[in-house]
Amino acid sequence: MRIRIVDAFTDRPFAGNPAGVLLLDAFPGDPWLQNVALEVNHAETAFAHPLPAGGDADWALRWFTPATEVAMCGHATLATAHVLHTTGTHRGPVRFATRSGVLIATPGEDGSVTLDFPTAPLTAVDVPEGVAEALGARPLTAFDTGPDIGDLLVEVADERTVHALRPDLKALAAHSERGVIATARAENPALGYDFVSRCFFPNVGIDEDPVTGSAHTALAPYWSERLGRSVLTGLQASPRSGRVRTEVRGGRTLLSGRAVTVIEGNLLV
Repeated sequence: MRIRIVDAFTDRPFAGNPAGVLLLDAFPGDPWLQNVALEVNHAETAFAHPLPAGGDADWALRWFTPATEVAMCGHATLATAHVLHTTGTHRGPVRFATRSGVLIATPGEDGSVTLDFPTAPLTAVDVPEGVAEALGARPLTAFDTGPDIGDLLVEVADERTVHALRPDLKALAAHSERGVIATARAENPALGYDFVSRCFFPNVGIDEDPVTGSAHTALAPYWSERLGRSVLTGLQASPRSGRVRTEVRGGRTLLSGRAVTVIEGNLLV
């Protein structure tokens, strides 16, 4: 079967967030899916297969990190939609049946893909004891992002602080189900982005995720309320970096970006 590596939330190779993508006839057993994800060894590998016509969704979709299956993944969904559209396997909007419900990916005329995801419910919490020391910066605010995301979202003093973070990942793992999202307002919005973030997910085997679509379902409502605008652009300031255009529509958040296929080959097992 064909396996592809796609860089998502970027318009150039070797940037954004790489994901493995496999289009299947049906899902094999979970151990096989997990072993393939471990072999690919990117933040997520997406597995998809077509569903019968006439239902609520067109394709079934699952995501695995090298360590576990996850309930939601933005960049691997974008990567899968990119493969379906660029190979002619599916035309127009595609509806994915996932553990987080039906997620829709719509191709744009400019080559971008827009994902329609549920908006993460944000609940203000006290900054947990030890988070400042584990993160290496003192949070100004802290929010729980709900069961689908499973992160602790914290705002820190400024963009420079986000770039400078060097967290103690072992200590950070104790403070959320998946990990910690650190964010700050952009210092210079004229550069084309409104807020910055970095995402650390040691509990699912990812020290730092390059660009995290699912995290932006929490970042978008947080910054939309702070900045008074529904449409924003986020820069994820990882070493690979990438940008996510967001639009909050009540209970749904639209995430837009581009993708580039960088590797295509045969899986032999």
